[in-house]
Amino acid sequence: MDADVRRYLTGLVAAGRAVLGDRLVGAYAAGSVGLGAYQPGRSDVDVALVSADALDAERKRALVARLRHEALPCPARGLELVVYRWEVARSGTAEPGFEVELNTGARMAFRATYDPADRPAVDGHFWYALDRSILHQHGYALLGPPAREVFADLSPADLRRLLVDALSWWLARPLPPGDGPAPDTEDAVLGAARALVRFRHGEWLSKADAGRRLAGVLREEPAWGDAPDLLARAVAARSGGEPPRGPEARAFQHRVLTEIAAA
Repeated sequence: MDADVRRYLTGLVAAGRAVLGDRLVGAYAAGSVGLGAYQPGRSDVDVALVSADALDAERKRALVARLRHEALPCPARGLELVVYRWEVARSGTAEPGFEVELNTGARMAFRATYDPADRPAVDGHFWYALDRSILHQHGYALLGPPAREVFADLSPADLRRLLVDALSWWLARPLPPGDGPAPDTEDAVLGAARALVRFRHGEWLSKADAGRRLAGVLREEPAWGDAPDLLARAVAARSGGEPPRGPEARAFQHRVLTEIAAA
């Protein structure tokens, strides 16, 4: 783990305990940190806190005040923090179910949400349960029991539905005009690859690792055409290479969505 991130996470847990006290039963690094794929300068820091019970409005706002970037500077692009009740984490629910959501950082728009009902549907309600599924497999415990004992996985039916929702959300994002390289297309391609790897093989991987693994698999499936080359270029784009073109990224996403939706 990056040394700056490690120090930051130590401070974050201490701040969380200062606000929540004995209510804080666990703290877990998720996302690229949990998956061992953190890239300085590119990755966010994703953290899930688990509370023994529901938080009142005062504690929610106090937690945001202590953890926002201005109070506890994040060394990454930003912090994406979600707080769950223990019973929600253990339920395996497909619902968002969070107590607090905080996005904050030097290169991230600030957002604090205190109730799932206030989360705009256009921003996607699928993220949270998918993140808890990743935490079930790969959460890095900063405090508390192992993540697998805290976060239940999704049922196969809920997993498939949420993967479809996520892929549909990505496909609904507008592309710039023309057919050249487009911003974020590597994330769109690799996000779809990660979804298909999880769906086919039952394992969550980092986006880059999913791209590499799926490229090897699809080389044995001629119907996927030049998808392995597309995946290789998407992985290279994360280290400064040219991102895929918008139309070819969309075609790959549609292909993944079709396979998962039709299962």
